[in-house]
Amino acid sequence: MVTISSYRLATNQEQEEFVVLELQGDVTLVQSKTTGNFYATAMKANITSTFSEEVAATMLGNQLPGQIIKQECEPYDYTIPDTGEVITLTHTYEYTPEEKTKPVKAKEFMEELSMNGVGA
Repeated sequence: MVTISSYRLATNQEQEEFVVLELQGDVTLVQSKTTGNFYATAMKANITSTFSEEVAATMLGNQLPGQIIKQECEPYDYTIPDTGEVITLTHTYEYTPEEKTKPVKAKEFMEELSMNGVGA
């Protein structure tokens, strides 16, 4: 399961705003290559939506079936927000529904949300 942890507004090429949902996976422990100490982390991924900001705000905390996976990609530069350091990454994180071959129907999705305490 993944959790809708936040949302933000983004703008497409036609300068139209839309809502991006941030999904967060389960907490995992990772061992530092430098110190050998373990730390807790969780993978995050963004998905676009057709929701208004008001609807997105009501969805925070809801869980969706699936997981966030690490996906290899073409190298790209990433700036670490805290330090300003620019590093090159060759992966990204993507949301994968629980059953990739079975499309999720809108009615089933809304029913799932209703069971999580959010009315359709």
